[in-house]
Order: sequence, then C-alpha cells, then structure tokens
Amino acid sequence: MKAIRSGVSLRALGYLVAVADERHFGRAAANCFVSQPTLSAQIKKLEEQLGVQLLERNQRQTMVTPAGEEIVGRARKILQGVDEIIDLARSSHDPLAGELRVGLIPTVAPYLLPRVSRSLKQSLPRLRLMLLELQTEELLAQLRAGSLDLAILALPFDQDALQTEPLYDEEFLVALPDDHPLAASAAISVADLDDQTLLLLEEGHCLRDQALEVCSRVSIREPQDFRATSLETLRQMVAAGIGVTLLPALAADAAASPDAGLAVRPFRSPRPSRTITAAWRATSARTATMQAVGATISEAVAAIGDGVRTV
Repeated sequence: MKAIRSGVSLRALGYLVAVADERHFGRAAANCFVSQPTLSAQIKKLEEQLGVQLLERNQRQTMVTPAGEEIVGRARKILQGVDEIIDLARSSHDPLAGELRVGLIPTVAPYLLPRVSRSLKQSLPRLRLMLLELQTEELLAQLRAGSLDLAILALPFDQDALQTEPLYDEEFLVALPDDHPLAASAAISVADLDDQTLLLLEEGHCLRDQALEVCSRVSIREPQDFRATSLETLRQMVAAGIGVTLLPALAADAAASPDAGLAVRPFRSPRPSRTITAAWRATSARTATMQAVGATISEAVAAIGDGVRTV
C-alpha cells in the first residue's frame, strides 16, 4: 500500500476550485465563508507545496494557469469523491434521510412539483429536497460536477456515467386560440398543423427540439422575432391569437381553465409524447434514495391519468 502524502489539505483544494469558478478572490472567499487574506494564504501555501503556480493575478482579473487548470480538474473529482464518501456513510445509517439536491427542467418543475410534493413529504418525511430549475445542458453539467444529486428531465440526453430510471410518459397536446378553426375538432392530426404559425421556446429548452421533431413532417412557420422563455409565455401568446403551440400534458392541464382563451386538443393516434426520467451519477452512494424518490413520483403521477402514464 502506498503511503498517503501529507501536506495538501482538502480545504485548500476547495478554495482553489472556488477561485477557479469565480475568477475573483473576494467572491471566492465570500462563497467559502472565510476572509480573503485567509483564502489567499491557503492558496499561496498550496502553490508552495506543489511547487507550481496555479493562479495568475493582476489588478483586473484572476486567471488559472495551464497547470492550474489540470489541477483544478483533479481537485473537483477529489472533492466530489469526498462528498460521496460522506453520503455513503450517512446513507448507511438512513438512506431516506438528509438533504437531496434535485434539479428539474423548466417545462417539468412547475407542473410536476405541485402534484407530487405532498406524496414525497408523506412517503419520505426525513428527506429534505433542495430544488433547482435549470435547462437540460446546465442541469447535466451540475449533476456531473456534484452540485446536484438528482436530475429530472426529458429524454433524449447524454447518459454517459449516469444511472437513469424512467418516471412517466406524457403526451403532447395542441394549444390553439379558442376561436381558431382547428378548435372545432375533437382531436388534431400532425398534418392539420401544416402552414400554421408555431410558437416555440428559446434555444436550450429540450421542448423546443421535441416540438420541432413532432412537426418535422409538415411545413410550419416559426416567427423569427419571438422566442418564449417559459410555457406560461407561450400560453399567453397563443391566447392572444399569435399562433399555436405544443404543450406537455401536465402543462396543458394547468392551462385548461375556461377563461384562458385557449382550446387544448389531443393529437389523433399515434399520439406523440415524451419520457420524463430521473438521472443520477452512476458512482453515487445514494442510489436507494434516488429510486425511492423516483418510485414516489411515478406513483403520484399514475393517479393523474389522462395524457400521462407511468413507464
């Protein structure tokens, strides 16, 4: 067995990663809840121990040296490994207790959480969920970096080094102005959307790509001067008569009030849908926790029925 080399502290590595993230000593110190002189002294000591310059400082900015970039990358993995050791120790005592950092995509979070929060509290009362709403790319980046424990998002996505478990499928429905000619139909085919003005979310939302995929066989017109940042914005624009859009079933149900100015119609069979999935790092020590959360969500969603089905 190799002897453990002493001298380099985990705290110093954490300070280094904080400065690399912020590119600023003052902000990094604030994030680490230490004074700036303390943080600076620890990083200087780390550079002396390693015998290499990690940061390049001047009055305007702080940069990470090439050697520093490599060491920061290794330091992130070390710190993540330490977190996983701590999680493993905690979960061995009670896997369904403690804090769980959960990220959800914006087209899921506001529609799923109100339906499952009570079930999660009842089924997992000792688990504290810290919730964050992020687009898919940032969600996966934070999950892999260890800032999040669990992600809830829509397929497809890069599953490398992740463990996944499908939670439910939800159909897409068509949202139209309530005076639109297609609103007279009980169900709509994809072909009916030919030459319609299709309102979409901005780049980065997976729902945008999914809507374009559904409509790929017809000619749709997309306004070049409009990109929505949320489904609520899309709903309001449709109600104003600007165009039509596709809504996931849970969001469509939330938009279906009589005075919304909308007509929400299902597609004819085969009905397009998307799969919502739970994902976590394959190396996580809390797989049992993730599976318990996923099972609770699936059970709660199964009771919703129309347009949503468990996988």
